[in-house]
Amino acid sequence: MKSPIHLNALRALEASARHQSFSAAAAELHVTPAAVGQLVRTLEEWLGTPLFHRATSGRVRLVPTEAAERALPDIRAGFDRLTLGLERLKEGSTSGVLTVAVSPAFAAKWLLPRIESFQTAWPDTDVRLDTNLKSVDFVAQRIDIGVRYGAGSWPGLTADKLMDEEVYPVCSPKLLHEHRRLEKPHDLARETLIHDLSMDSHTGFPTWDMWLRRAGVTDVATTRGMKINNSAAVLQAAIDGQGVALARSVMARDDLASGRLVRLFSEIAFASPLAYYVVYRAECSSLPRLLAFRDWLLGEAVT
Repeated sequence: MKSPIHLNALRALEASARHQSFSAAAAELHVTPAAVGQLVRTLEEWLGTPLFHRATSGRVRLVPTEAAERALPDIRAGFDRLTLGLERLKEGSTSGVLTVAVSPAFAAKWLLPRIESFQTAWPDTDVRLDTNLKSVDFVAQRIDIGVRYGAGSWPGLTADKLMDEEVYPVCSPKLLHEHRRLEKPHDLARETLIHDLSMDSHTGFPTWDMWLRRAGVTDVATTRGMKINNSAAVLQAAIDGQGVALARSVMARDDLASGRLVRLFSEIAFASPLAYYVVYRAECSSLPRLLAFRDWLLGEAVT
C-alpha cells in the first residue's frame, strides 16, 4: 500500500525530535511552528499513535515516544541517502561547485593567472580552491580534483602528469645590474642564497646542494642564506633583490616573461626529479566538470 505521508512530515518529525521543540524545528525548516505541529499531527493521525510526550519540568520539551525513537535512526539514514542521491544527480552535469586542491604557491604563481579562461569556457562551474601546504584527504574534505608536486604516486588517487620542471638560479635585474659579477656559478659564493623549504621533507626535492653539484661547484656554502617554506615567497624575495633564489621553472615562468626575474647560468640544465600531476579519485573520473577541468589544465600546460 502506498504511503500518503509526505517527506515534509518526516522532516518535521526528525527536526522536532532533534531540537525537542516545534519552534526550533520551524526555524531550521523555514516554516512556522504551527506548520511543523500540523505536519507531526498528520503523521500521528496516519499512524494512530502519538510520537511525542510533552515534558514540563522547567521549560516545555518534546520527548519522542519509544516508537519514534526506534524509527528515527532509519529516518535520518534515509535523509542522508536522499541527500547523497541528489549530490550524485548534480555530479552528472557541468554545473555546480568543483573543489580543487592546490598549494598556495601553485595557486598564486600558475593557476590564478590562468583560471579566467576556464571560467569563461565553463560558466556554470563554480571553482572553489582549497589551498594547503599539506596533502589533503580527498574523501574526508570532499575534494574533486587537485594538482600535486611529487614522484607521481599517491594512494587512492589517479595521477596524470601535468608538467615536468627545470630548476635554475634567478635574481632581480637590479641585483644583477648592481653586482655585475654573476658570470659563473662560483660567483654565488658572494651572494645571499634563498632556499625553498616548501617540500623539505620530500626525497628528491631540488636543493641548492643538488644544483651546485650539477654545476661542478664545491666552494659555495649552502648552510647560510634565507630559508622560506613557500615557493611563491621565495620568488618574491628574489624579485625584491634579497638574494639569488633557486627557482622552479613552472613557478617562475611568468616572472621571467615579465622581466621581474632574470635566469642565471642558462647553460647548466637541471631537470627536477619531481613533476606536477593532476590527481583525482578513480571513481569520480567520469564526472563532466572534473573532466572539463582536467582537460583544461592539460591544455594550459602546453601553451
